[in-house]
This record gives sequence, structure tokens and C-alpha cells, in this order.
Amino acid sequence: MSFTSIATRKFHSELSSLLNKKVVVRTVDGRTYEGTLLGYDDRNLHVCLGDVKNEKGVEYTRVIVHGNVISEILSREELIDLRELAERIERVFPHMVKYLEDAKVIVVMDRIKVTENGVIEGSGPAAERVRKIYEEYLMERKSRSSK
Repeated sequence: MSFTSIATRKFHSELSSLLNKKVVVRTVDGRTYEGTLLGYDDRNLHVCLGDVKNEKGVEYTRVIVHGNVISEILSREELIDLRELAERIERVFPHMVKYLEDAKVIVVMDRIKVTENGVIEGSGPAAERVRKIYEEYLMERKSRSSK
């Protein structure tokens, strides 16, 4: 596998991590759109934003910005450090946690899956314990960032 394909995969992984997050898109002519990244075209980097406000404060339900006019995309939300969360879960479930960095998924006991959005697969007492660890982690991050 070439370095270019690894770098391209990493770039798309980073862009994908911004899906359903607040972003600011600036264009080459100075316009600004702030909204939720709903999707993007990975060939041309066109982006679709929802609940958008432009630099003049005008609000739109949806805006599609063509990739050739985008100068930068800025994240408006702090992303969860899944590696740190996996280490925390590992303390409660030793030797039963795998962090799949490329997929941005934590797998616990080969049956519980956790992403930035919380527990997305699994049920029962173990899944409830993982959900509680996730929620405690979010609360601690929020209290740290408000200081």
C-alpha cells in the first residue's frame, strides 16, 4: 500500500469524523457558512450543511458548497478521544477491549461497539456498564472544558 493511499484514507477518515458535527466552511471569496456537516462528495469535496447560518446571519435549512470554492473547513465541536475512552473501558474490562482506529470503533468483549456517539451495538449488563463509562467520560470532558 502506498503512502498516498494511506494519507488519503486518513484524510477521509478525519473528514468523516466531522459528519453530524458543527463546522464552519469558509470559501475562497470570503463567505462563511456555519452548520452541521450532513455529507460530502469524496471525489470533489462538495459538502452539504444543515441548519446553516452565513456570515450575515441569514439562516438556511440546507446549503451545498462546491469543493472548488472551499478554502477551509473548521470544526466547531471537540471530538472524543476514542483511544482515551478505550483505555478507560479497558480498566473495567481488562484484555477484552479493542480499539479499531481506522473504523473509529471500540469493541468490548467482541459484542459491544462504541463510537463517538456512544454504545451503538450490544445489550445486557456489560453494555449498560460500558454506556455508563461513556457517559461519565463525557461529563468529565465537559467539566474540564468549562474550566
